[in-house]
Amino acid sequence: MNSRSISALLIYLGLLAYAVVTLFPLLWMVITAMKSGRELFRLPPSLVPDLLMAGTPFVNFAAVFDKAGFLGAVLNSMLVATLAAFGQLITCSLAGFVFANLRNRVFTAIYVLLLSTMFFPTEVTLIPEFLLFRQLGWLDTLLPLIVPSFFVGAFGTLMMTEFFKSIPFEIEEAAILDGASSFGIFKDIYVPFGAPALASLFLVAFIANWDEVLRPVIFNSSPEVRTLPQFLLDFVGQYESQWTVLLAGSFLATLPLIMIYIGCQKWVVAGFARSSLK
Repeated sequence: MNSRSISALLIYLGLLAYAVVTLFPLLWMVITAMKSGRELFRLPPSLVPDLLMAGTPFVNFAAVFDKAGFLGAVLNSMLVATLAAFGQLITCSLAGFVFANLRNRVFTAIYVLLLSTMFFPTEVTLIPEFLLFRQLGWLDTLLPLIVPSFFVGAFGTLMMTEFFKSIPFEIEEAAILDGASSFGIFKDIYVPFGAPALASLFLVAFIANWDEVLRPVIFNSSPEVRTLPQFLLDFVGQYESQWTVLLAGSFLATLPLIMIYIGCQKWVVAGFARSSLK
């Protein structure tokens, strides 16, 4: 075995070890979700749950489905995450197109000012947002979780601007000579070329809104508009918590994220490949 084969073997072993370490928390969550409440605190912990040995490993999962409001919470989360992600795609891609092409002092100052908002935590704006949404009558609706995403986000704008800057200007120049409008250039050149970045942004925005728990808790208290993270909080009580049922629900909540990632994987990998070829 030559040195190149040994190096390749070591690389694959390292990647395998990294994959095992990365996937172990998810595997442990599934194993724990199949345990009873008493078995959860048993030491040393067992890798084979008692419920699995008894032939009833999905009792905790059934408890999640049987609890009132689960399906509604899933639909609310799906609606919020999808619309909010598309809102980020629309506004951030348009803003990225503008900042990537108009590089004068005014737009540079606006761009820097927009990026500076990334240094402020979300909690800073919660009280003003709450007062605004109360005046608008949006509390106990899904609007406070969706509408703000249709305004330009700093991270998404940064992501799209830097990606659009990598598109060769010669392509845009040829389109201008052919009489293409600015929106036509954006639609026919920047959007197709920016598909990897758009897919990555959609993935990031969807996950962020799907996992959001603080804003829904503050803005919504009605059971009809609860999101999935709010629903899962019901399993955590002041004096007693159903940890195994909570982990079962948490695993179910990760399944849509895994499917979304698989759907966007082709474009995300294409973006990484393009970046490595620069």
